Amino acid sequence: MAESGGVIMGNVTHNYNVEAIRSEFPIFEQKIYGKPLTFLDSAASAQKPQKVIDAINDCYANEYSNIHRGGYFLSQALTAKYEAARETVRDHIGAKSSKEIIFVRGATEAINLVAQSWGRKFLKGGDEIILSQMEHHSNIVPWQILREEKDIILTVSPIDDKGNFLLNEYEKLLSEKTKLVAITHVSNALGTITPIREIIKLAHNAGARVLVDGCQALPHGNVNVVDLDADFYVFSGHKMYGPTGVGILYGKQELLDVMPPYQGGGDMIRSVTFEKTTFNNLPHKFEAGTPHIAGGIGFAAAIEYMCAIGLDNIHRHEKKLLDYALEKVKEVDGFELRGQADDMAGIISFTMKAAHPHDIGTILDQDGIAIRTGHHCAQPIMDFMDIPATARASFGLYNTKEDIDRFVAGLHKVNRIFA
Repeated sequence: MAESGGVIMGNVTHNYNVEAIRSEFPIFEQKIYGKPLTFLDSAASAQKPQKVIDAINDCYANEYSNIHRGGYFLSQALTAKYEAARETVRDHIGAKSSKEIIFVRGATEAINLVAQSWGRKFLKGGDEIILSQMEHHSNIVPWQILREEKDIILTVSPIDDKGNFLLNEYEKLLSEKTKLVAITHVSNALGTITPIREIIKLAHNAGARVLVDGCQALPHGNVNVVDLDADFYVFSGHKMYGPTGVGILYGKQELLDVMPPYQGGGDMIRSVTFEKTTFNNLPHKFEAGTPHIAGGIGFAAAIEYMCAIGLDNIHRHEKKLLDYALEKVKEVDGFELRGQADDMAGIISFTMKAAHPHDIGTILDQDGIAIRTGHHCAQPIMDFMDIPATARASFGLYNTKEDIDRFVAGLHKVNRIFA
C-alpha cells in the first residue's frame, strides 16, 4: 500500500471517472446564480452522495424505532444495523474491537469527552499537554477549560513559515511532565500533513499519551489506528461525505475501560437506584441517551461509498487536482499561498493583495464558486501569520480540473474588479 504522512491508501479498484462520481451527488444538478456549482469547501463539510441520502431516508421511512431497548422486530433489526455500522467504522480504521468505537456528535464532542473524562481523572496541576501551532479551536478550547480546573500547562509546538511541523522542536518540548500530545493529523487551515507516526512514537517514548484530530485525514485515505499506535483518534462523519451530527472517538480499550462516563442517562447504565448507579460496558458507557441512529447508518454508507471508489483512487485524484491548482494560481497577480508545507493535503489557503478574503469569497460566489473565508476556527495560526483571515479552497473526490479553471478565472475577476 502507498503511504503519505501516516495516511495509508487502499488498493486501486477501477479507473477514476469523476463525471460519473459527480452524477451521484444530487446537489451538483442545480445552478447557483445561473452558473454550475463549483464546490471548493469540502474541508468544512463535504457534499453527500445519493447512497448516503438513501440510507438515511430508508432508516426513517422503513426501519425506524429506538434501538438497544426494544424487544420487537423493528427495534432488534435496527439495533443490529446500527451495530453493524459501528463494525464498519472499526474495520475502516483498523481498530481491534468495536468496543473501542464510540459514536459521538462529531470530533468536537470526542475531544471534549477525552478532556472531561480522561483528563479530569488522570491529569493534575503541573502536568503538560503539547498542542501544535496549527490546531483547530476544538483541539484548543477543551484543554483550556480543563486548565482552569486542573492548573495544567499547555505548551505549543511550533511550525516554520511554510507551515511545516518542526519535529526537532517538538522533541525538545517532551519531558516527564508531558502527559498528553493533542495534535492534528492534517491542518484544516493550511493543509499541512503532520509526521504523525513520528509524533506518536516520540510521545510514547516520553511516556505521554496521544490524541489525534483526524478530521482532515480520513476523507483522503484510510488511517490504521493500530499501525499508528494512536491512543485516541477522532473524526467527523460530515467531512467524509456522511451526515452531520455524528462522529467517532476511537480509544484504546485499556484507556476507555478506566475512564469515567462523560454523560449520564439512558443506555449507559447497567442498573440505577437512588443510592447507586452501575455503568454499562464499552462502548455504551459513553453513549448516553438515544443516539443519532440514522446518522450512524448514514456514516457507514459513506465509508462504504468511499471504499467502493477506492481510497487510493481518491488520493491520487485529489493529489493531481492539488498539483494542477498550485500551478494555475501562479498566473494570478498578487496571489499569496499561505501554507507551503512539504507534505500537503488538498487545501489551498491564500490571500490576495487586491482584496480582503471576504471580498474574494463574495465575488466568487456570484459565479457559483463556493470557497471558505475567515480564520477557519484556527485563529492562532492566523496570528502566527499576522493576518486576520485567509480564503481557502479545498478539494473533494468530486472536484474536477474544470472546477479549478473556474476558480482561477474567478481570482482574475477579483483582480479586475479591484484594479
